[in-house]
Amino acid sequence: MPLLVLLFIVVPIAELYVIIQVGQWIGVLPTLAILLADALLGSWLLRHQGLAAWRRFNAAIDERRFPGREVADGVMVVVGGTLLLTPGFITDIAGLLLLIPPTRALIRRTMFGLIGRRFRLAGSAAGWGYERMRRGAGSRRPRPSEPGAAPTNRPYDVEGTAHDVSPEGGPGLERGDEPEPPPRPRP
Repeated sequence: MPLLVLLFIVVPIAELYVIIQVGQWIGVLPTLAILLADALLGSWLLRHQGLAAWRRFNAAIDERRFPGREVADGVMVVVGGTLLLTPGFITDIAGLLLLIPPTRALIRRTMFGLIGRRFRLAGSAAGWGYERMRRGAGSRRPRPSEPGAAPTNRPYDVEGTAHDVSPEGGPGLERGDEPEPPPRPRP
């Protein structure tokens, strides 16, 4: 609730106060020109930095690694661009800080530090509690690598084989050949 009061009541009042003060100091037309230039700069930076974040996200996916950094950058770019598009000098400064890569890296590192501790603690406690609850409080199940451990067969484990059916030419296919469709299950 206090965050919503800050966002929807305090920030707009502060924005109006700053706009009025700047307008009295340099004039109405230069103030409006600066606000318009901020909005144009914000849209350009949003496009430029957003495309860069999208490319880094796709590169992380192609490298088969978790794109946490790229997702955080994308969120900060969208929020920063939105703040730059809204009229006002305070939100423009906050939006610019979120769009500049060095400050974005600093904010991301701080954000991961704060959030990482919470998830690490919550994740480890939840995992430990789930394992104990599933096995029973006093029991210990042998690991699959220990002698005497039974193979683990769960209902979601599937035994089977696979083969490539891509048109690029997997086993048994020539370029341009159509693979046979898989058999349909009968009701």
